[in-house]
Amino acid sequence: MPLFGELFLSETLKEPVLDPKGEELGRLKDMIVVKAEPLPKVDALIIEHKNNLFRIPWQDISLFNKRIIAARVYTNDITPYELNTDDLLIVRDVLDKQIVDVNGAKVVRVNDIKLEGYEYNAVLIAVDVGVRGILRRLGIERRGDDLLRRIKMPLPYNFISWNYIQPLQPKLSSISLTVPRQMLSELHPADIADIINSVSHHEGAAFLKNLDLDVAAEALSELSPETQVEMIKGMDAEKASDIIEMMPPDDAADVLGDLPAEKAMEILEHIEKEDAEDIQELLGHEEDTAGGLMTNEFIAYTSDITVSEAIERFRKDTEEIETIYYIYVLDNNEKLIGVVSLRELLMSGPESRLEEIMETKLKTVAPETDEDVVARIISKYNLVTLPVVDSEGVMLGIVTVDDILDRILPTVSKRK
Repeated sequence: MPLFGELFLSETLKEPVLDPKGEELGRLKDMIVVKAEPLPKVDALIIEHKNNLFRIPWQDISLFNKRIIAARVYTNDITPYELNTDDLLIVRDVLDKQIVDVNGAKVVRVNDIKLEGYEYNAVLIAVDVGVRGILRRLGIERRGDDLLRRIKMPLPYNFISWNYIQPLQPKLSSISLTVPRQMLSELHPADIADIINSVSHHEGAAFLKNLDLDVAAEALSELSPETQVEMIKGMDAEKASDIIEMMPPDDAADVLGDLPAEKAMEILEHIEKEDAEDIQELLGHEEDTAGGLMTNEFIAYTSDITVSEAIERFRKDTEEIETIYYIYVLDNNEKLIGVVSLRELLMSGPESRLEEIMETKLKTVAPETDEDVVARIISKYNLVTLPVVDSEGVMLGIVTVDDILDRILPTVSKRK
């Protein structure tokens, strides 16, 4: 077996490759990797001699370790090599590329690669994405380790097993992981958005498409408007509509409102009629107004029903609504006449009617009210939602405090 035990790529690069007499054939430049079971294996070494590249098949390697790399062939036996895009090269195509680290909810870089001997082959067993990999490539891993131990800060190992890495292709700009959807679903949508923001739009779109629809919808809501547009533009209309349909109507309207009209209409055609109508209603308002901020998803009942009836309906109606702080009370013409907090609902007797417990001193805004005015009202009266009504008092929707904060005080992660 040419390779005994394990070693790191950085420990072998630029090292001399010797012939059977100990003469230097050249210095290790790269390695050709091929798919194999259970792990990718080294198929050949690429060496450099006098600015020329040569290929030595792995079966012609007699020793391969951090001290000696030796071949069974002589200079006249090695084959010239020209770089091409068909071969997967470990240095060119893997080293320094990005990988999504799901455990850390971030994008990290491949700083080194760990190899191990397996049945006469050298297989790739892990990538090093930690500081150790950087120090090792600089040749100061041991010194860095000793220094940190003295100050009681041990240098951690940070590997990602090759079992989690998707099959590789040549000339990649980044590398993806094979991660169960359940693991991705456990990440906070903002963390998923950070990952998408850290890779190219093409790779981000591919990452988003592989998520469960509800997770993808939540993650899309956390992205900046510019990134949202790029993600959706890169998808076919059917897939995009599946994701957008899972979003709250106000978020869906924001995304579609930033898309080219033709693309937005194509997506709307794939969305269920009722949902599409809700979204189109919101698209009719200017973006920087209460109508542009509001969602038309809210819970409202008539004043004559009892608390027990309201609670029973509430259990069914809350399944598909994102934000629930109050029950709004409407008359038979859908005009807003009161509001009941969830606390008041639970504390009241089951036979009490909503008209007996509702608050009637309400703060409302018209759909054309400027977003700055909306923000001042929410702040002044410490509101978590603000109803939007038309000139007749008919309730159109609500503006939530998180929506106004996202608009007025956008986070760095969503607006960069």
